[in-house]
Amino acid sequence: MRVVVALGGNALLKRGEPLTAENQWANIQQAAAQLARVALAHELILTHGNGPQVGLLALQAAAYADISSVAAYPLDLLGAESQGMIGYPLEQALANRLPPERSVVTLVTRTEVDANDPAFAHPTKPIGPVYNEQESQRLAAEKAWTMAPDGSHFRRVVASPMPLRILNLQAISWLVEKGALVIAAGGGGIPVARNTEGQMHGIEAVIDKDLCAALLAQALHADCLVIATDVAAIFENWGEPEQQPIGKISAQALSQKSFAAGSMGPKVQAACQFVQATGKRAAIGSLEQIEALVAGTAGTQIDRDMANQA
Repeated sequence: MRVVVALGGNALLKRGEPLTAENQWANIQQAAAQLARVALAHELILTHGNGPQVGLLALQAAAYADISSVAAYPLDLLGAESQGMIGYPLEQALANRLPPERSVVTLVTRTEVDANDPAFAHPTKPIGPVYNEQESQRLAAEKAWTMAPDGSHFRRVVASPMPLRILNLQAISWLVEKGALVIAAGGGGIPVARNTEGQMHGIEAVIDKDLCAALLAQALHADCLVIATDVAAIFENWGEPEQQPIGKISAQALSQKSFAAGSMGPKVQAACQFVQATGKRAAIGSLEQIEALVAGTAGTQIDRDMANQA
């Protein structure tokens, strides 16, 4: 079975956890132990979020700009940097757990977006650490950042245009056909757009990795899309006393429900998009249950014709 797994950035640097290299390494080691077992049983393509990591890089770039005459690096370059920052330890941890003849490859990947996407006027993609309300207000005033609620805290939000096309798809497909475990389109891919002459240029955005993962899974004719995050399933009435996990549900029924735009909303949209376009299965749930998610026995399982069994 060909499986595309999208790892949430918050699953690799946990929410509220200090954004240290040591913490990322420890979390990646735990993830790799489970992902390696999936890779031994299935054809695995791996992608990942970069919200905490690209936010950290943006903080570092802004701090450097404050004390120098060098402008902060734009988000497309920080997105490229985050692909190596996350892909390298994932690649190394997986390679250490797989047979030596199994290639593991991290591919710096560009994703085309529309420069006129309305998302540029309405930032929604959370990046970086969480802040309390006072810190959030200070950063918004000092750095002209857009801040938005994230649970009981606040995070910086940036533009998140829709992915149109994965520009490195031919190379990804070739590597998969040769038996490699490919880590690609990290952070939704490096955002690029076409100018009036048709040439590509980087653009200030962070693409949603789940929507890009759905596009990747569809293009690679995957049998299953798994979105692994830091919660056990999709919950209705999240954060309320009456919250309930959704077990098995059709894409049509799930698409009629409402979820937060900055967190579960894009995951649901991506899963439904993949299922409705391909007729194949998608799953959303905890990284700690990745094998069961792939097997269809954990998390929220989404199918085209599945009766709603929430």
